[in-house]
Amino acid sequence: MTTTTLSAEPTASPPAVPSERQLIWRAFRQDKLAMLGVLVILFFVLTSLFAPLLTPYPAQGAGAPNIIEKFKAPSAEHPLGTDYLGRDVLARIFYGGRSSLTTGFLVVFLAVLIGAPLGAVAGYFGGRVDDVIMRITDVFLSFPPLLLAIAIATALGSGFVNTMIAIAITWWPWYTRLVRAQTLSLRERYFIEAARSIGVPSFKIIATHILPNVLTPILVQGTMDLGSAILTGAAINFIGLGVQPPQADWGNMISQGRIYFMERPWFAGSAGVAIFLVVLSFNLIGDALRDAADPRTRRGEA
Repeated sequence: MTTTTLSAEPTASPPAVPSERQLIWRAFRQDKLAMLGVLVILFFVLTSLFAPLLTPYPAQGAGAPNIIEKFKAPSAEHPLGTDYLGRDVLARIFYGGRSSLTTGFLVVFLAVLIGAPLGAVAGYFGGRVDDVIMRITDVFLSFPPLLLAIAIATALGSGFVNTMIAIAITWWPWYTRLVRAQTLSLRERYFIEAARSIGVPSFKIIATHILPNVLTPILVQGTMDLGSAILTGAAINFIGLGVQPPQADWGNMISQGRIYFMERPWFAGSAGVAIFLVVLSFNLIGDALRDAADPRTRRGEA
């Protein structure tokens, strides 16, 4: 009688299924224009952070005048020329990026911080809570955002912090509407019903289940809003309500250089090109994120 020994052969493990975030990142990386936009944003962020190390004129970038060299045309010594006070325009661009970019990032952050929880509460509870929050939202949305931001900045007074507060106050209603719409569909899902059935408090459900599941649309909307927030901040600085001289900002650089634009366009033109490139880059990144986050678009590209 013979016995047969069965050897257990190792079975191949099934391939790992990529997560939703991995699929979004994979689709995003395939967009060449979006990756170019990322490089442009990184360039301006790094030049703003390390401005004192990247320019031989850090004092001029911070606002120190140099009258004997005013209105010099672009040259090897001053690649973008000098302004009406003799300050190196490239150094001013690097330093101005600090306030312009910070305004955009902080405005969107504050708007999300205010609008997202309100939208989640309105969508989850519904009823009178929803009515009160959405009617307040409608009041803010009934005003043109730029005019409302200018009015609030005028009431608060000029300054960098007041400019950010003014713009953020006009921005949060859009995130309230976005998160509320997402929450209305999420609150009917089985995992939310299961959490309610075992007695999980409502605000814990919102914090641990609702808000984490709306991060992707918030990220997409926030990225697209960054460019608009920078433009709004530049507009407020252009009329003199934001960052005050001698501190540099792209908006007030355009305001100061507009008088000399026909004869000496490098001053205001350089700041305008910087705003154009940053806003365009954020829009390209936002469009790519929106397409990458849409499963139908991802299937269509596959």
